Amino acid sequence: LLKQNTRIKSAVCQEEMTMQFELDVHTHTLASGHAYGTITEMAKAAAERGLKILGITEHAHYMPGTCDDLYFVNLRVVPREMHGVKLMLGAELNIMDENGTVDLPDWILNRLDLRIASIHGNLYKAGTISQNTAAVIRAMKNPKIDIIGHPDDSNCPLDYEQLVHASKEYHTLLEINNNSLRMPSRKNAKENIITILKLCMKHDVPVILNSDAHFMTDVANTDHAMPVVEQAGFPKELILNYSAEKFEAYIAENREREKKAAQESS
Repeated sequence: LLKQNTRIKSAVCQEEMTMQFELDVHTHTLASGHAYGTITEMAKAAAERGLKILGITEHAHYMPGTCDDLYFVNLRVVPREMHGVKLMLGAELNIMDENGTVDLPDWILNRLDLRIASIHGNLYKAGTISQNTAAVIRAMKNPKIDIIGHPDDSNCPLDYEQLVHASKEYHTLLEINNNSLRMPSRKNAKENIITILKLCMKHDVPVILNSDAHFMTDVANTDHAMPVVEQAGFPKELILNYSAEKFEAYIAENREREKKAAQESS
């Protein structure tokens, strides 16, 4: 009975912590081809969950079934607020090779509010730990990239010490992805996420928790991620989801860094 009560209290605590979240910035709509809600439906769900910011990041064009590049170009027509929730519209880019190449050109990235870069096993051929880590870090060096999505799959092993240092140096967030923890295809996700969290805690590096929702009811869902965060003893202060203001400041700094890099290269 004591163990049962402890589990119940822990579950309630995790739900309360999630309900304090002000943002979820990795979600997908019908446009991604394998998700099932509209922008309006996702925004309404975000409002019902009490979010201030919803990020909708459709898969970029090499993901089978996703939208055409024109979709991203024309996002300018979509209001950036719905149901009282600020919308940040962008892309989940695919890291394609060891050079950290992503699958949208810069002129389109410049039009997006948010840019996530991820490795997907159907598009990236995994190599050695050194090669895979180089691919991700080269994507992180790209000043247009804000977040590295789900870097937690041992099918594509990574050096997490190097990634955490790169996250701090290049001001690119590492994502704790709720979906990874319920996808059997992602190998050792829990163990890898705990490693990421402990290293981020050691080096005082913030992270972002995202649902990776592909349906409205999954927006802001961290039912698998929060227990792992709790297990790792990760501090609330290093989770950007609790403050829309802090997250917006983080992205604003990225845009300043991007401008500076463009000026230096011109």
